[in-house]
Amino acid sequence: MTTQATQETTQAAQAGILGLIRFDAAGLVPVIAQQHDTGEVLMMAWMNAEAVRETLATGRVCYFSRSRKGLWRKGETSGQLQHLRELRVDCDGDTLLLLVHQEGVACHTGRRSCFYRAVRDGAVVEIAAPEVSPEALYGGGGAHGHGHGDADGDGHRHG
Repeated sequence: MTTQATQETTQAAQAGILGLIRFDAAGLVPVIAQQHDTGEVLMMAWMNAEAVRETLATGRVCYFSRSRKGLWRKGETSGQLQHLRELRVDCDGDTLLLLVHQEGVACHTGRRSCFYRAVRDGAVVEIAAPEVSPEALYGGGGAHGHGHGDADGDGHRHG
């Protein structure tokens, strides 16, 4: 296949997938990132059409930052990259599942997954310890939770 034919095929695939996605009034769709080989749920974030196109074109996961109102390329500051293995659209078209290969940790707290708290026997418990300090990931800023330095207002530092 020629380079032009490959580009045309890629553009057609992007148009097809974008046609299946039901973006909300703000032009966003929620996204779950899951480790492709273990099934571990890593994080939740948002994408707009541009982020979907970039992710499909580059194979590196790109999200949309609601607070910055711009693209957030996962790992661009922390080095904790996500590589797309597969993009899935749910039955209603209103949620995406990204099967990814996660380099390092996914959570800004230094944990592998953002889902590190659970309710067990009526109490909230931490089920995963940090694997790396937030300072090591972000250069001394500390772990920032909701509304304290995270770019989406959803607890995620963008890195």
